[in-house]
Amino acid sequence: MKESKEMIDCCQQEEDVQVAASIEERREQLARFCKALAHPARVHILQFLSTADTCICGDIVEQLPLAQSTVSQHLKVLKEAGLIQGTIDGPRTSYCVNRQALAVFKELLLLL
Repeated sequence: MKESKEMIDCCQQEEDVQVAASIEERREQLARFCKALAHPARVHILQFLSTADTCICGDIVEQLPLAQSTVSQHLKVLKEAGLIQGTIDGPRTSYCVNRQALAVFKELLLLL
């Protein structure tokens, strides 16, 4: 897996995620995270990404017994929930975990 320094740097700039202010917004935020993690393949993807600074989609596909299009759909769900982020570099997209979002998820769980 070859990565450029720019790709690694882009993924290390995490998107800002804060715990929502109101109780209702917190419930919605928690539900969004839980929904994104409601499939074993997405949990596997998140675990895989948490072990690396960055990777490309092809590396993720090699980790799962799923088609490229299916993995791409799972990545889209995780990205929309804010749990991962991706940067596009030509034909490749580099994905990484948004550790700030995971910290918010953990905090929301503790508020239950």
